[in-house]
Amino acid sequence: MKNKLSNASRLLLVIAAAGLVFVLFSPIWRIELDAPQYPEGLALTIHANGLQGNVDIINGLNHYIGMKTLHNEDFIEFKLLPYCIVFFAAAFAFVAIINKRRWLNILFGLFVVFGIIAMVDFWKWEYNYGHNLNPNAAIIVPGMAYQPPLIGFKQLLNFGAYSIPDIGGWLFIAAGVIALVCVFIERRKILVKKKGMLPLNYGIILLTLLSASSCNPSPQALVIGKDNCHLCKMTISDPKYGAEVLTKKGKAYKFDDVHCVLSFLHSKEIDDGQVKDIYVADFAGNHSLVNVNESFFLQSSEIHAPMNGNVIGFTNKDSMKNIAAQLNGTIINWEQLNK
Repeated sequence: MKNKLSNASRLLLVIAAAGLVFVLFSPIWRIELDAPQYPEGLALTIHANGLQGNVDIINGLNHYIGMKTLHNEDFIEFKLLPYCIVFFAAAFAFVAIINKRRWLNILFGLFVVFGIIAMVDFWKWEYNYGHNLNPNAAIIVPGMAYQPPLIGFKQLLNFGAYSIPDIGGWLFIAAGVIALVCVFIERRKILVKKKGMLPLNYGIILLTLLSASSCNPSPQALVIGKDNCHLCKMTISDPKYGAEVLTKKGKAYKFDDVHCVLSFLHSKEIDDGQVKDIYVADFAGNHSLVNVNESFFLQSSEIHAPMNGNVIGFTNKDSMKNIAAQLNGTIINWEQLNK
């Protein structure tokens, strides 16, 4: 009995097996492309047996910049991946049935190795398609590569590319997390017997691990002298006045002035529901980007920001009060500014 799995582990393994079966019928990964000429966006979804979505349109765009066109028959992965998924679904169920801790450890190790190999292969696929360009393409930008991000957001010319797991991908990740939780459960069970340790709340562990595996977009630093303001297209030249809007997908819209941020938000170029966070530069200190909900604002006609804006942000209220006295400014909050 000492090498047997707990009932909780066996149940979790069966759930994971069922989820992996569902992966066969779900998109595993998706790459979205946004550009002014495609306001509705383009999507490429990767399934176990091929590509779906706006493949023909994307192939047409790729042709102009010298990228190879995408065809399912060019990828041996689409012939192997369904079998790999079936194998792991059966393996999870097998370990639950055979009820041996040793097989659980082997399964977890194999699953981790497969995940690493799959991500490396995906990165190499993106690299080859983004770098091996036709030298006779209609559009050539010296030094430019078009490799999409492995995960997250990346700007490619006028296209914003966003890459993230889809339903099947999240199910695959969840299966790995479940296997890890089962390993913890069984390891903990041994320690409890040996040392009398109290059992853990494994539901909390599972939720914590699942939360840790999710993406959490963070702001991108403004590159002074290189980045352009999304609204006015001027080069961002002064870090004291910069700002940024970060979407839930991780796309960063950069601005040279708080005035440009407000105009952008009021233009409804993106829906309010897409906005994750808004940041402004700290006028004092090192001019780092700070969430507007943690900032203090000063408005004055004597402030001359790049686009004639009259608002600056601070993280320190005392610093703001000192400058307010010098500029005869009015202290204001973000809600008042964004009316």
